Amino acid sequence: MARETDRKQIMIVAVGLTVSPVREVVPRLQELLFPPVADVAVLSVDVDIAIVRVDAHSTSRGAACPQCGIWSARVHSSCLRFPADVPSGGRRVVLRLRVRRFRCPDRVCPRRTFVEQIPGLTRKHGRRAERLRSTLASVGLALAGRADARLSAVLGVSVSRSTVLRLVKVLPEPDVPSPRVVGVDEYATRRGHAYGTVLVDAEPRRPVDLLPDREASSVAGWLAARPGIEVVCRDRAPFFAEGARAGAPRAIQVADRWHLWNNLGDAAERAVARHRQCLRVLLPESVGKEEADEPVLSGETPASPWKSDRSANRIRARHATVRAMLEAGHSRRSIGRQLHMTHRTVKSLADAAGPEDLFTGQYQFNRATAVDEYKPYLDKRWDEGCTNAWKLWEEIIPLGCTGSYGIVSAYIRKKRTSPRPAANTSRCHPADSQPARDPHRHRTLPTEGSPGRLP
Repeated sequence: MARETDRKQIMIVAVGLTVSPVREVVPRLQELLFPPVADVAVLSVDVDIAIVRVDAHSTSRGAACPQCGIWSARVHSSCLRFPADVPSGGRRVVLRLRVRRFRCPDRVCPRRTFVEQIPGLTRKHGRRAERLRSTLASVGLALAGRADARLSAVLGVSVSRSTVLRLVKVLPEPDVPSPRVVGVDEYATRRGHAYGTVLVDAEPRRPVDLLPDREASSVAGWLAARPGIEVVCRDRAPFFAEGARAGAPRAIQVADRWHLWNNLGDAAERAVARHRQCLRVLLPESVGKEEADEPVLSGETPASPWKSDRSANRIRARHATVRAMLEAGHSRRSIGRQLHMTHRTVKSLADAAGPEDLFTGQYQFNRATAVDEYKPYLDKRWDEGCTNAWKLWEEIIPLGCTGSYGIVSAYIRKKRTSPRPAANTSRCHPADSQPARDPHRHRTLPTEGSPGRLP
């Protein structure tokens, strides 16, 4: 009796939820469940606690063969399909749809029989109704992947992220109008090795296309296929300049704001580096050489082994807490669970006699580095005016230094931010021995007559 109460064959009327004769209910059910779909008749609705099952069948007189397109009304047989539909009232909706298989009247056609498809409701090999597919695809376009799968589960549709991505991939490409102002820049598929070109419609600020490389011919071909482009906003790379001139000769070429500011900052840094001796007049006479070479930042004392008071106080507090809990009788495993520490952290704090014993590695203020014995040479070259960290690193490598470029760069950066400037402005290296540079870095401001100069 309880089972019959939980699960009933009921006819639902949209307005008032009142029971009406079957002749009045069926048309209203069709309008409620399939408003945009024609040639579908609803037989009954089975409402369960978690699922709503709708029995329906097709009412069309025939269908066209998908192979030859000839209309057929000769029924071969019928079968049931169970496409999932959009949820209703927090319940899953499953259609129990009976469709027919027709015979193709064309004897030459390789298809002897075919199953009818209801436009707007089913498709070949589809397990979801069209409105559910469009709903999942719309959510997938907005969220994509895992976020869409989580939201769909909340809405009552259990799908995986792979299913959502497949639905998005089969969507037709939207018709993108030809942009009037296009932005051209590079992107990295593998930084330092493989680069491509991204083209953006600058007015709505939306990506338009991706090119697999950043060659001038590729950019020129893409621009030539869109004659409506009036403005090309690009960086100052020569291949983009050449491609813009060849593909859109009448378009105005402008430099984008980010690259202008970046190039201006690089030029200002080079200008300041060439005139470092001018900063000497800003130093007070009472500042000694030791204070100028090694400035002491707030919170740091050269005599103290700690890098900052904050890290020192934090480690002291953790060490005191662990030692107090050990004396109270707690085990190391219990201490790790209560303080959310790993076993190695608790072991190091427990084995240390004092917090000063924990000061090792990157937290050490004056720890030894691989370039310590070469710092006098670096200081000498710095006083001579050589401020290029890459060149200095290349000079000390033949002397036996095993340190990396990053250590030398950090040391030179520290000297560069100190108040004492270099002694003179002699060049760091001759013109024929320029240091190696990354060819994939953005170009700086071009000189007069260079191919990257904007008109």
